[in-house]
Amino acid sequence: MSALHLLLVGIDGLRLDLATEERAPHLRGLIARGASTSMTMPVPTISGPGWATLLTGASHAEHGVVDNTFVGSRLAGIPDLLSRAFFADPSRTTFAAAAWPPLVDPVGVGPVIHTRDEQRRAERHRVIVRDGETYGYRTTDAEIADFAVAGLFAAGPDVSFVYWSGVDEAGHVHGARSDEYAAAITRTDAYLGRLLEVVEHRAAAGERWLVAATTDHGHVDVGGHGGGEPEVVASFVVRAAWNAGLDAWPASIEPAELTPRLLAALA
Repeated sequence: MSALHLLLVGIDGLRLDLATEERAPHLRGLIARGASTSMTMPVPTISGPGWATLLTGASHAEHGVVDNTFVGSRLAGIPDLLSRAFFADPSRTTFAAAAWPPLVDPVGVGPVIHTRDEQRRAERHRVIVRDGETYGYRTTDAEIADFAVAGLFAAGPDVSFVYWSGVDEAGHVHGARSDEYAAAITRTDAYLGRLLEVVEHRAAAGERWLVAATTDHGHVDVGGHGGGEPEVVASFVVRAAWNAGLDAWPASIEPAELTPRLLAALA
């Protein structure tokens, strides 16, 4: 039996209740194909601590990230999902692509995803960085989608993380109930659909794939997050598999459980 490939998709600031079938057919298709599990994100509901927990399995207290400055971070000593997958099996290849620099950029604050220069030089680990804070996520998310489609199609990495933040940007600027937020969901869902086409293509050749999608927080209706409002702390994990089964998960898990559970699926 071939090894299982894992693709984790991060959609920053997405409210699942607003990602309707009309707006997000590919995400809803994942749910229909597989399963959806709820999570409640701890306060503060900010991207830095949220993604640090989701991508490492460490609590806020353990990783020390309290905001988006990453001051006090202990992430250098806490391996992320991709690193743990590689060190469990050094034959694995890994891929990460994001336009929010703290997640993947080796220069500056962070990164949450370890740089692993030795594996990068050996072409076992590839990192794509864009700067959505400077150039806008509508532009850089599209670039990330292009790179991710090319990377997954050409190499079929064993473990990948692809992240988009245009939904969060629209939520901040226009609010979660705005037409702009809805349009950002639809754009991002289209990016997801392109990745799923690659997965379908590779699965047709016999590869086994697990695709998961999650978010770090939601938004209040008028836009914004950071507190403990129900629509802000509400998160999810959507999972679907090709040529493989899904592990049984409870209806709700803790955010720190995500990385260990995904690693268990790879074992």
